[in-house]
Amino acid sequence: MIETWWQQLLGGFARTAPPEISVVELLIMVIAAALLSLPRATWRYFGLFTTTVHELGHAFAALMTGRVLKGITLTMDHAGTTTTIGRPGWRSAWSGFWGYPTPAALGAILTWAGVNGWGPAALSTGALILLAALAFIRNGSGVLILLATVSLSLVLVLAVPEDLTGHVVVALGLALLVGSVRDLGKVLSVHLRRRRELQSSDAYLLYRSTGVPSPVWLLLFAVIIAGSLVAAWISLSGDMPPGPL
Repeated sequence: MIETWWQQLLGGFARTAPPEISVVELLIMVIAAALLSLPRATWRYFGLFTTTVHELGHAFAALMTGRVLKGITLTMDHAGTTTTIGRPGWRSAWSGFWGYPTPAALGAILTWAGVNGWGPAALSTGALILLAALAFIRNGSGVLILLATVSLSLVLVLAVPEDLTGHVVVALGLALLVGSVRDLGKVLSVHLRRRRELQSSDAYLLYRSTGVPSPVWLLLFAVIIAGSLVAAWISLSGDMPPGPL
């Protein structure tokens, strides 16, 4: 099974025929994405995935600047920490910034990949990244969360037919976009109503390290998330078939 999965994983790095997504199907995808992120019962689990993406965003941004990734922790209450070492200054701020925007940016990328025939490549790339991330998890609950995520990626790579992969990847991208909006609302509520939890806010931590006020960072988070939503819509609107639904 592992050999079969590995072969399908590597075979996914090829372009397929772009899917045709109707307005009705898109509406169903958006409703499904909302059902994953808005009710507490489903967000309890899907939120763990968005937190994983959030922390991997910090990690990837740190590696981009030459910082050393020491480890990632994930907890069942949707908290996480990414520890890096290196020179302070803009490098630290850059890695600290790319937490909340990353699920939205990835959602837009997945949406583009799905509608342009790169769905299998997106699934294969995601599976490889998640496998590599296992080496940096530093706590038990984090290992459980990532193993569950890797297992789901394995199922997607093995079980989803090639002609449906684009649809699945678009749906996953939309779910991450909705999840990013929920997370943005959560961090805004910390600054507006639950200020005793400020230490959990990336915007506050960026303020402490740079002196730039938290509202500026929150605005930048919102701009990138909004831009990702627009980018996803542009990708999808170009894929809408003309004529009747």
